[in-house]
Amino acid sequence: MAEAHQAVAFQFTVTPDGIDLKLSHQALTQIYLSGLRSWKKRFIRLKNSVITGVYPASPSSWLFVVIAILATMYTRSDPSMGLIAKIQEHLPVSAQCQTVVSAVVFSTLLWLSLILTMRLCLKQLLSYHGWMFEQHGKLSSTTKAWMALVRIFSGRQPLLYSYQGSLPNLPVPKVKDTIHRFLDSVRPLTDAHQFERMSTLAREFESGMGKRLQWYLKLKSLWAANYVSDWWEEYIYLRGRGPIMVNSNYYGMDFLYVTPTPIQAARAGNTIHACLLYRRKLNREELKPVSSFIPLCAAQCERMFNTSRIPGEETGTHKHTHKHTVQHWQDSEFVAVFHRGRYFRLWVYQAGRLLSPRELEHQVQRILDDPAAPAPGEERLGALTAGDRVPWAEARKTYFSSGPNKRSLDCIEKAAFFVTLDDEEQGMMGDDSGASLDRYAKSLLHGKCYDRWFDKSFSFVVYKNGKNGLNAEHSWADAPTVAHLWEYVLATDSFQLGYNTEGHCKGEVDPSLPRPQKLTWEFSPELQQQVGRSLAVAQALADDIDFHVFSFRDFGKGRIKKCRISPDAFIQLTLQLAYYRERGMFCLTYEASMTRLFREGRTETVRSCSNESCAFVCALEEGEEREECRRLLRAASERHQNLYRLAMTGGGIDRHLFCLYVVSKYLGLDSPFLKEVLSEPWRLSTSQTAVQQGELFDMVNHPEFISCGGGFGPVADDGYGVSYSLVGENMINFHISCKHSCPSTDAHEFGAQVRKALVDLLDLMYTEPTRTSTRTSTRTSRNYQHNPPAVKKDQ
Repeated sequence: MAEAHQAVAFQFTVTPDGIDLKLSHQALTQIYLSGLRSWKKRFIRLKNSVITGVYPASPSSWLFVVIAILATMYTRSDPSMGLIAKIQEHLPVSAQCQTVVSAVVFSTLLWLSLILTMRLCLKQLLSYHGWMFEQHGKLSSTTKAWMALVRIFSGRQPLLYSYQGSLPNLPVPKVKDTIHRFLDSVRPLTDAHQFERMSTLAREFESGMGKRLQWYLKLKSLWAANYVSDWWEEYIYLRGRGPIMVNSNYYGMDFLYVTPTPIQAARAGNTIHACLLYRRKLNREELKPVSSFIPLCAAQCERMFNTSRIPGEETGTHKHTHKHTVQHWQDSEFVAVFHRGRYFRLWVYQAGRLLSPRELEHQVQRILDDPAAPAPGEERLGALTAGDRVPWAEARKTYFSSGPNKRSLDCIEKAAFFVTLDDEEQGMMGDDSGASLDRYAKSLLHGKCYDRWFDKSFSFVVYKNGKNGLNAEHSWADAPTVAHLWEYVLATDSFQLGYNTEGHCKGEVDPSLPRPQKLTWEFSPELQQQVGRSLAVAQALADDIDFHVFSFRDFGKGRIKKCRISPDAFIQLTLQLAYYRERGMFCLTYEASMTRLFREGRTETVRSCSNESCAFVCALEEGEEREECRRLLRAASERHQNLYRLAMTGGGIDRHLFCLYVVSKYLGLDSPFLKEVLSEPWRLSTSQTAVQQGELFDMVNHPEFISCGGGFGPVADDGYGVSYSLVGENMINFHISCKHSCPSTDAHEFGAQVRKALVDLLDLMYTEPTRTSTRTSTRTSRNYQHNPPAVKKDQ
């Protein structure tokens, strides 16, 4: 009960002479300092709200306007054209003060009007996306003038959320345009009869139900900040009933070739401290707004910390007893830690002061050395978050609504984030480095199915040999937001905080630190049975996942750019070629792009399998002339870039169709077209993990300090999930996943096809052919004759 004694600030004893009250000055001091920290945070939030609210102006500009107006009045001129006199008539102040007060009131109104005008102008400027569709290095005079105006209206030294009020709303595409782009995307995947049937359904939808559904979407776009994001979060993520482990959550890896320290507690200490430094910068809005030539929406950062996904029980189509939510708390002064079946609360502040890395290492070591055994049923409790969502929601309502279970669950859900001290060793180890990377990826994605808390916004995993990584929940934000945090943590851990010669964290330890608190639980036999059922579901899913992670080092984006081809388009065409060689067919391909150029934007789909990409792949495989293949490659690359730009600027297909489908369900209407479109499987789901803070890493002098990126599970049971990252100029990392239960997929075989396709595409652009295609086969020829691509020019 040592924790209980340390948690109170006074003790009292009842005696015959009265109550003997003994105050603990140390505890009262800690309460005072903790409260002081809380008030400082409130003041910082208030100050930042004011600065952000008046951006692109500054609060000090108000004083400048007031002084300017008073100065002009002193020269006996009236800049208000009589408005100041009108204001004087309605002021309940003495005559001596009326002139000054009315001038201040007018100046304030003028200042606010100028701010509103500047924000509207900036919003209009940020709505221009013509720069994205211009050739690289060849900017039009319109774009150059636009760039100058953006600089003028953007102000100086913006805070993280300064641009939020000036970002444009995501536009609703025309139904006609979406239908046209959709039919163009499915043309290479269907034969003539199938395409005619789909075209008929599409035309009927466009001329009939589509107009009515579109009206509701336009109404929503006028009212809501983003017509997609809230429905996307609810229906794609929160309403799902299957496991979020593997199916939704994703992971990020540590440095590929370097482990800064082999001491588990030390690596955990630096990682936790670096993460909390990032949270401090986030709370103070000291992080620079992320930009892609123009600022991106930062709304996803708001729920990064102190956040947990809460399961709900569905009782009908649109009704819930407990709604699925993402719960965010304003602040948390502790993290939740899991080690060998036990859960702990680790306080990260002492008397309002953030613990040093060395103190955090000391506290983590206490957890590692704690001999206490887990309570019966506690060890595998986390499996509830890994299994199906409805049983977890029912168990949460039945067994975690009161008593010690509720208090302990609250501790996990309200923690800043979750930390797993894994008792295994992972990373690139041993003679077979490839197999060790595959095991590392699977460990980060699902672990033992009970040693991660998959509902937390993100969880850090620190292994016994000092390697680390993270697992992130997907509903609250997309991977680039978490990747930005992860880049900062890795760089701060190694290049700023560092370790001493023995591998321990730097700094001193306060001997008065209270020990981490072990959470207590009460497990009934029924609860243990439910945990067992959830674990069985999760384990079956985890065992079915096949992973292959590899680094391709023959060349990177440096040589690809010399071909004057987009590196991303090059990789996407590589994946199309690899899939075609393995399966002898094309498939519906998903590539994630972002819509954060708009307020509260998240993602859009780039349908990478196009008429042009199919024409190129088939020409290459059938041994067409080299110059013709090159021409088709460039055409396919340009087509892909155009599709990506359309997706980023609000001209995508899938989010619009998804929202039309949601409206149809609310109206009780049934659309055969929408139903068929949204049921199509994405057999090739891809995503690029881009490095956002390259300045944090020195890839020239320290190329070993590079992360292998991250990955995710397959979207379709018979498909692949492919994540890739172009690191530096000479490396491309791939994370490929599929399922063992599908006989037609194999992550390692597909990885081999990707390697070969990369070399073949670069060989096509650089050298003369030395051999004919090795993949011209009867199967390929027959498939192409049955399903010829319709090569069309861009319209």
